[in-house]
Amino acid sequence: MIICGIELSANDAVICLLDLENKQFNLPDCRVRKLSLPKDHTREELQKFQFAFGKLMTDYRVDKVAIKERMTKGKFAGGAISFKLESAIQLIEDIDVDLLSSAQIKSALSDNPLPISFSDTGLKIFQETAFKVAYAAHWLK
Repeated sequence: MIICGIELSANDAVICLLDLENKQFNLPDCRVRKLSLPKDHTREELQKFQFAFGKLMTDYRVDKVAIKERMTKGKFAGGAISFKLESAIQLIEDIDVDLLSSAQIKSALSDNPLPISFSDTGLKIFQETAFKVAYAAHWLK
């Protein structure tokens, strides 16, 4: 099962694909590490983002998308654009989307520690949270 972990920050959707097959994790190569939406975006640019994301999920045969939930209030609240990105992703037909809270991710990681250190994955450092989201989603399914 291929899960796409997503961290939404500012106007970027940082992604990481993680596959679990025969109790072995695999990080499939992906042509994109993040998709962005301009800060002063138009309706067409939002639709373009939605289409590009949907196409990416179809091309890589992603079974599920897991998004790290952002807080709506307080010091660490998510920005307006990140909530638009989340909505655009959730409204794509034929894509199963789950929101995972920080507590769910932390619990899954404590019950099922990462088998390797993040630095050994070959991913970029900005993809670490997306990787952890995808990993946790495999255990929470």
